[in-house]
Amino acid sequence: MNFLTGIDQSSSALAAERTRLETVSSNIANAHTTHGADGHPYHRRVTSFQTVMDAQHHGAAGVQAVAISTDKTPGQRVYQPGHPDADKDGFVEMPNVNLAYEMVDLMSASRAYEANLAVVQNARQLANRALSIGK
Repeated sequence: MNFLTGIDQSSSALAAERTRLETVSSNIANAHTTHGADGHPYHRRVTSFQTVMDAQHHGAAGVQAVAISTDKTPGQRVYQPGHPDADKDGFVEMPNVNLAYEMVDLMSASRAYEANLAVVQNARQLANRALSIGK
């Protein structure tokens, strides 16, 4: 039984979930950014995952975050005539970030991270117990 395979798979998932957590955190931090570096409102970012295959064992070897894409759906238009980013009619285009969705995504990524961390910890304990049997 190879404990390292499970640890490798879980560690790749930990790295992928960390990327997802950073992306969601960025979305939450910019939920009210109406004027970015490009002059447009912030657009929500989404992390995409991909399974990594292991040719040696003919199976899945883990997961990795392969891309962070931009959600191009338009944000809400809010009437705020005094806002510096308001158009000639007084409307401001807000970022397309929904804080409720982001919080659900944040909790999901956090729970997945915790689950993978528990797998690594349990595999380590099993390996230590297996080594102690041979003593």
